[in-house]
Amino acid sequence: MEEKTMDTLAHASANAQGAAQPAYNRLATTTSLLKYTYAIVPIVAGLDKFTHLLTDWNKYLAPVIADMLPFSVDTFMRVVGVIEIIAGILVLLKPKIGALVVSLWLVGIAFNLLLSGEYFDVAVRDLVMAIGAFSLYLLLPDREEAHREMH
Repeated sequence: MEEKTMDTLAHASANAQGAAQPAYNRLATTTSLLKYTYAIVPIVAGLDKFTHLLTDWNKYLAPVIADMLPFSVDTFMRVVGVIEIIAGILVLLKPKIGALVVSLWLVGIAFNLLLSGEYFDVAVRDLVMAIGAFSLYLLLPDREEAHREMH
C-alpha cells in the first residue's frame, strides 16, 4: 500500500513539474513574439517613411501639427522614421526600456491621429498596439529580478 502511495505521489509530482514547464514556455514564447513584433514593426514602418511603399505617411500628420513645423511634412516624417528605427532597435537591445518607448510613441501617434479628425480606426489600432507594447514591458523582468533569477 505504501509503495502505491509513493508511486502516486511521484506521478503527481512529475505531472506538476510537467504542467509548470509548458506554462513557462508559453510565457517565454509570448514574450519573444511581442519583443520581435515591437522591434520589427517600428523598424519597417520607420524605413517606409523614406520610401512610402506601404502608404503615404504624410497624410496621417494632423494639420494643426503640420502647420507648426519649420520644415516640410516629408522631412518631419523622415525624422519620425529615424526615431521609429531607433525605437525598434532599442526593443532588440534593451527590451524593457524599448517596449516602454514604443508604447508611449504609439500613444503619441494615436493622439496625433485624433487631432487630425480622421483615421480614428487607425488611432484605436495604435492604442491597442500601445497596450501590447506596454504588456511586453510588464512581462519583462526588471534588472534586479533578472539578476536574482540568474543567481
